[in-house]
Amino acid sequence: MGERVAVLLTGYGEVEHYDEFAEYNEKSFRLLVSKSIKFPDRAIPYLSRRLERRQRKEWHAANHYHSPHNDIFERQRAGIEANLKQVYGDDVAVYKTFNFVEPYLPDDVLAEIQKDGFDKLVVYPWLVVDSVYTSGLVLEQINHALASNSRWVKDMRYLPSFWEREDFQQRMADQIIEGIAPLLERYVPVQVGVALCLHGCPLESKGQETGVRESTALYYAMQERLIERFPLMTPAWMNHPVPGKWTTPDVDQAAKNLITLGAQAIVFAPIGFVTENHETQLDIGYTIDKVKDQVECLHLPVLNDDPELLRMGAEWISPLIDELGGAPAS
Repeated sequence: MGERVAVLLTGYGEVEHYDEFAEYNEKSFRLLVSKSIKFPDRAIPYLSRRLERRQRKEWHAANHYHSPHNDIFERQRAGIEANLKQVYGDDVAVYKTFNFVEPYLPDDVLAEIQKDGFDKLVVYPWLVVDSVYTSGLVLEQINHALASNSRWVKDMRYLPSFWEREDFQQRMADQIIEGIAPLLERYVPVQVGVALCLHGCPLESKGQETGVRESTALYYAMQERLIERFPLMTPAWMNHPVPGKWTTPDVDQAAKNLITLGAQAIVFAPIGFVTENHETQLDIGYTIDKVKDQVECLHLPVLNDDPELLRMGAEWISPLIDELGGAPAS
């Protein structure tokens, strides 16, 4: 009989109700934005409320937008757990936690894991690349949570990112090729511009890893898999309206560049994400609204709860579970 292992699947989370914006924003400013920009504590509530007004207006204008992120994330958690239970039985359980909405890591989830009798953890940021804003944020919160009570955790493993997994890259490439196929009934491949959309990154963050290195490597890995079919290709960085130098070209500029090169259609493929959210839906949508009178636009989904992704996601952490003493169920 093997050891019992808890898998901690972590993500950002998104608001379910508009009245959650202020708290979401305040946590984001304190935990995320402060890593590149220093705000006085007293300014954060004001900035949070100001951003909330803009968010309410934008989401309301987008047909009372409701993010599907949290529902999809739960299906991803359940799918990864189901795949793991086929191997390990009930000795492995997958818990979800979000950074900015419930269930919170320090307050809710670690306490639940301890209560359920697990003392070995696999920390699994369900985010494509490693950075101080993704995996680093999770580790920071775990350390805060365990500062006063860490003795119950006997051992831990950690998977910082999965962008370089070849099976992941190939699954995304296959989905992009399948998605573009209908356009090739009307255009030759050189007329189809492909914008590979990545999460934007500040170029400076107090010397910490911002995700630029791994995101750039992911773009080139995907380009290598697709360029012979679709030669008109560009990175498209989904930046935030935060001061400082950010990655270029942003999505708007990337679309303009493709049009300049003669694209008759543009495919927006968000490769930097595995869970649909307001950035992959609304922000790309804003760019499409600006160029749709000039070119045909195709907005591809991310992999979400694709069964193959969830099978792979379970396989990626199985070696870590084995290291912690997990054993196949008899």
